[in-house]
Amino acid sequence: MSGILEPARKFYEACENGKGWEGCKQYCHPDATFSAQTGALDGIDTVEGYTEWMKNLLTPIPDGHYELLFFAADEERNRVAACAVFHGTQTGPGGPVPPTGKTAAADYAYLMEFEGDLIRHMTKIWNDTITLQQIGWA
Repeated sequence: MSGILEPARKFYEACENGKGWEGCKQYCHPDATFSAQTGALDGIDTVEGYTEWMKNLLTPIPDGHYELLFFAADEERNRVAACAVFHGTQTGPGGPVPPTGKTAAADYAYLMEFEGDLIRHMTKIWNDTITLQQIGWA
């Protein structure tokens, strides 16, 4: 396993399982940045902020889980890519509307950029509009 693949996988699993910054920070630079071209994540510009957003998402979508499709490192560029499908049903409180009981299956990708053996920047590629429509939030 490559030098960056293992911490990337551990970060990914902690983030996707709602461990928040507390469970993810050991794999990141303290000031790691985040970007995504989505309205749902507008204003989140740190990996810390994103990991907390993911943790909070599991309140309205308590059965949220991922199906990992691809995970690989590009050592030359110090990056790791993960492609997956997020599955979940909005049955819990905390969404913008009362629980809808609707289910989403959302394709997404992470691109994690490393400096040394820690994540320096992460980009999420995700069509939030489709996901929000699926669960009845848009």
